[in-house]
Amino acid sequence: MQTASKKVVNAWAMYDWANSVYNLVITSTIFPAYYEGITGDGNPDTLNDKVVFMGREFINTSLYNYALSIAFLIVAILSPLLSSIADYRGNKRSFLRFFMTMGSIACSALFFFNKDNLGFGLLCSIIACVGYWSSVVFYNSFLPEIAAPEDRDRVSAKGFAYGYVGSVILQLVCFVFVLMNDKLGITQGFASQLSFLLVGIWWFSFATFSLSRLPRSEPAGTGNQNNFFANGYKELGKVWNQLTHLPVLKNFLISFFFYNMGVQTVMLAATLYGKSELAIPTENLIIAILIIQLIAIPGAFAISKLSSAIGNFKALMLCVTVWIGICVYAYLIPANDFIQFYILATIVGFVMGGIQALSRSTYAKLMPVTKDTASFFSFYDVSEKIGIVVGLFLFAYLAEITHSQRTSVLMLMAFFIIGLLLLLYTRNVQKKTQVS
Repeated sequence: MQTASKKVVNAWAMYDWANSVYNLVITSTIFPAYYEGITGDGNPDTLNDKVVFMGREFINTSLYNYALSIAFLIVAILSPLLSSIADYRGNKRSFLRFFMTMGSIACSALFFFNKDNLGFGLLCSIIACVGYWSSVVFYNSFLPEIAAPEDRDRVSAKGFAYGYVGSVILQLVCFVFVLMNDKLGITQGFASQLSFLLVGIWWFSFATFSLSRLPRSEPAGTGNQNNFFANGYKELGKVWNQLTHLPVLKNFLISFFFYNMGVQTVMLAATLYGKSELAIPTENLIIAILIIQLIAIPGAFAISKLSSAIGNFKALMLCVTVWIGICVYAYLIPANDFIQFYILATIVGFVMGGIQALSRSTYAKLMPVTKDTASFFSFYDVSEKIGIVVGLFLFAYLAEITHSQRTSVLMLMAFFIIGLLLLLYTRNVQKKTQVS
């Protein structure tokens, strides 16, 4: 196959530009800080603020991570069925539009979240999370349709780069509201709420432009298309049968499950870890997150070029090794040391985008030639989402029983080590397959 036109590739990458503001503003910076602020006791020396929800007392950060776990569990349950139906009907673009709209509206609704309606805020954050990650299932599945195998590393990295640039632009606008709220005559809380509204508008507007230029997929199924559920599971069964005969792809998915569990949990829990465990001031936390986003852009392209020089598996193993070092460093950083936190952010930023882009393109390369791209990517995404559910739940649970998130960081290091060993095994399986 040939790579699609530059217009189509740029339109695909533009969706990353549109939705990445959710990841930065809602997942990584302003929303976690806002949540911690309205659920905490206002004392920076208190490392484990408590909150009562549904008659039970929680550590506020653990409650947040539990809510995210529920969201990712919903995505894990829905995405295989939905993506199989999308492949069967050839309407993955419609599913992408539906979940994008749902997620962007939920982000905008967070404008009304305050300390008096904790349940509403958690519900909106769950819906926004489901909308974002469900849309990514269909977004990712376009990659093998628009890019030839030899171009997939480059196109995948381009998508992440667009996302980092777009998210940083809106993040800077939001920072003006949050950090200069006095000059603007608004409270910092209202400035944060206004940021959530802007995220929803940005996501919806640019995604609409992106979707208008993406091609319509060809249906992979024939026959009775009225029985959606039966057809969806039938397509999933076909994909599973193919995976059992593709040992390299199957073993890569297992290794991806473990090391990506660590990557995603770090990304989702980092802000609250810095805020609650390390007592990093909000302004320094914001600087650290910006460092991550800016460094991630050259990092994604550098690791893409590295994979061209030494191969995808070697590049992935190098990235995972760096992540193991990150966990050790995060565990040892003393509280209130924002300089070391900046150093950690720089390292995280460099490997964060690279390992995500390379994992996605590696999976696309290992896939067989098929029209069932969304169904294949649903396995990829389900592995990712279930890993996040397990990672976030264990991170939150260990923090509650040990009263320290540092113990949870050591757990993440174990995930990376397992993932690294499985990557090595997968590479050996690939060599044996090529020889035979």
